[in-house]
Amino acid sequence: MESSQQLQCFLDIASEAALAGGAVLQAYWGKLTEVKEKGRPGDLLTAADKASEEQVLSVIQRHFPDHAILAEESGHLGEQTAEFLWAIDPLDGTTNYAHQYPFFAVSVGLLIQGKPAVGVVFDPFHKDLFRAATGLGATCNRQPIQVSQTSDLSRSLLVTGFAYDRSETSDNNYAEFCHLTHITQGVRRGGAAAIDLAYVACGRLDGFWERGLSPWDMAAGVVLVEEAGGKVTAYDDGPFDIYTGRILATNGQVHPALSRELLTVKPLPGFAPDGS
Repeated sequence: MESSQQLQCFLDIASEAALAGGAVLQAYWGKLTEVKEKGRPGDLLTAADKASEEQVLSVIQRHFPDHAILAEESGHLGEQTAEFLWAIDPLDGTTNYAHQYPFFAVSVGLLIQGKPAVGVVFDPFHKDLFRAATGLGATCNRQPIQVSQTSDLSRSLLVTGFAYDRSETSDNNYAEFCHLTHITQGVRRGGAAAIDLAYVACGRLDGFWERGLSPWDMAAGVVLVEEAGGKVTAYDDGPFDIYTGRILATNGQVHPALSRELLTVKPLPGFAPDGS
């Protein structure tokens, strides 16, 4: 792993990039003239996504022209197995943004040798800047943050989401959502995984799980949760793999119980693609 000084440099540049992208989102807020679908219903693309990504990439490439990039709109830039890979979502929560629902963010993460090591999530509407790097802790607006101390799953507040392919697969997270809603104090659906993870990191939520995510959705948030004292794994409590699209992130204390519950849930009848 890089030195603390180098990680701090990466963190500062990631922050600069996220703030630049956030400024674009602020400028476009409420002024969109066209919203397109990229393929699946609900998977939207706006001028704000593209303009924000241009600003984020400009900052990263100016400082680190040799680094590889994986961005939601531009895709793969450079060798994806490179030592340094930036995973960028210029507008996480595009559907929210298009409807002027104020829950969206710019997410800038850096993987070093395949492991999330630097993360910045900027919520330009609420002006929350979440930052973290391995060994350097996690902050929100430069103040230290930590995960909650909730130890009983029944007293927890969770968050999740539903992938764009939810109408095409029985593995659609509906059953998990219903089951956990009944045995906790509630399950929220924010619509922006980067903020969901940031909220777990700062203790506003106790746990998050989701499937069907992309690396740029999770890279920054994973670092935030881990540096704030939380835990990030696969559903079965095994090692987290950012390329599986699945994540379980909690304050650590409710982690074993939430993992067990996720593994017991069966698909909800009536919502499979074949109608079964």
